Amino acid sequence: MKHSKRFDSAQELVTKQKVYEADEAIAKVLETATAKFDETIELHAKLGVDPRNADQQVRGVVVLPNGTGKSIRVLVIAKGDKADAAKAAGADIVGAEEIVTKIANENFLDFDACITTPDMMGVVGRVARVLGPRGLMPNPKSGTVTMDVAKAIKDIKAGKVEYRLDKSGVVHVIIGKKSFGTEKLRENLSAIMDAIIKAKPQSAKGTYLVSLALSSTMGPGIKFAYRV
Repeated sequence: MKHSKRFDSAQELVTKQKVYEADEAIAKVLETATAKFDETIELHAKLGVDPRNADQQVRGVVVLPNGTGKSIRVLVIAKGDKADAAKAAGADIVGAEEIVTKIANENFLDFDACITTPDMMGVVGRVARVLGPRGLMPNPKSGTVTMDVAKAIKDIKAGKVEYRLDKSGVVHVIIGKKSFGTEKLRENLSAIMDAIIKAKPQSAKGTYLVSLALSSTMGPGIKFAYRV
């Protein structure tokens, strides 16, 4: 694969095959984030589990101490007093069947998170094939199917992120922005790593944290070790 000169220059700053300490990796990912915009910093964790086994799934949510640095547009699908509570709590879009119809017919996806109440899941299920592949389908495990819509909105706006294993056994999750600096990124990384470690399935054998890497939106991956 051919990379840009900017990427190649950033890659030269990283020692190949070296596994950095976590603080070194944060410093290095900030050094290599040289794009002209505020790059997003992500964690990529290869785990020693089999994603094909239902009892070895790794999934959960964590509220980052310093948020994500992103402005999150929240859609709430609810009726009655729950819709009123959602509006009062700062939801960006609130609706019911008409919103689901708009998603189905117009491919309306102008939101970053979707919350609904249990009684509306039958309606929301009609667009599961649209929302699911984009990571927008509400789920009780992620706290996005709930009667307490106000709390769910507050958590998401405050920086709640969901982490989940993909088909290749890797978790990809945002830890913040380049502008956060070292300390805030360290705190966010610690919060996510602690959550992933606690989520280790009982049936998982051998090495759990197989490999870890940080990367910016336009930068190279930087391997690191996490000391518990």
